[in-house]
Amino acid sequence: MNPPKQHNIDWINSLRLIALLAVIVLHTSAVLLSQYGKVPFGDWLAADFYNGLVRFAVPVFVMITGALLLHREYELGDFLKKRLTRVVTPFLFWSLVYIGYSWYNDEISFDAGAWANIKQVLHLLKYGSSYHLWYVYMLIGLYFVIPVIGKFVRNATENELLYFLLVWFGVMMLAQPYLTRFNPQVDLHYFAGYIGYLVLGHYLAFKDFTFKNIRAWMIVLFMLTLAVIVIGTWILYKNNSTMGTLFYEPISPTVMLLSASMFLIVRFTTVKISPVIIRIRDFAGSYNYGIYLGHALVLYLLDYVNISYKLCTSMISIPVTALTCFVLTLGLVWLISKLPFGKWISG
Repeated sequence: MNPPKQHNIDWINSLRLIALLAVIVLHTSAVLLSQYGKVPFGDWLAADFYNGLVRFAVPVFVMITGALLLHREYELGDFLKKRLTRVVTPFLFWSLVYIGYSWYNDEISFDAGAWANIKQVLHLLKYGSSYHLWYVYMLIGLYFVIPVIGKFVRNATENELLYFLLVWFGVMMLAQPYLTRFNPQVDLHYFAGYIGYLVLGHYLAFKDFTFKNIRAWMIVLFMLTLAVIVIGTWILYKNNSTMGTLFYEPISPTVMLLSASMFLIVRFTTVKISPVIIRIRDFAGSYNYGIYLGHALVLYLLDYVNISYKLCTSMISIPVTALTCFVLTLGLVWLISKLPFGKWISG
């Protein structure tokens, strides 16, 4: 499984943008999903559908990271300095922005002494000043392990990669609430978490598949998995289950299948794209991280002017709100990047 030439993975640029849009759709519809029984069922079902449809977003981001980084040789110090600087500096800027927004919104106050206020800010930086920033903490952890897991991936046979992925999937299954009673005392946490998505992304990006119609089969798998997620979530909510988000969990067999199938659908989709569309895609993609960091703020502000899932019927308002948020956040991040030192903090 030799890595393909760089021009053969241009599809990843499209996949990255799809995943970013999926994140924004997810966060646009999440509030409505929590209001089962309090809103019209049709509106709630639309939120359930969109949530299920885009649950591949964060796993696919991680898979892209694995596809782009694990096959490369790095000098350890240079890798960590380059990657962490790119991630941490914009993260700190946007974290402080969200702290400022929370203060403006009277969610926190700085009425205590200077040291108490500093500790409050440090506490928010430690645990996250906005709901979506958990991804950055997870990504930083992955960057620390990539130099290690990358050496394994570059030197492993295909059978060894499949062994790793099989054990990871088994550990994932045993962690599901309905199977925990079968979980042995054997410590398997070394194979747990998002590290499996790193290896899976590398494997699926570089694997030379020989069977025909793989794209068609992946579309079928995606649709079947989506149906399981949407219907399963509805049944859990209907029965007042405490596991209402079971099928949505990123480290779960349903989301793993959804993510892998989406990854391969895009990889094996060959569409002649206009050069203008490619330039727009690449322009937006160059601000991908900043859009992720800033989109939650724009969603907050859009809600003030009644642009949210409440705009009209949810089946239309959710994607309209998400697309509006995407465009405005792209503009905001671009403007910030034009400020002195803006390229270091915009993302």
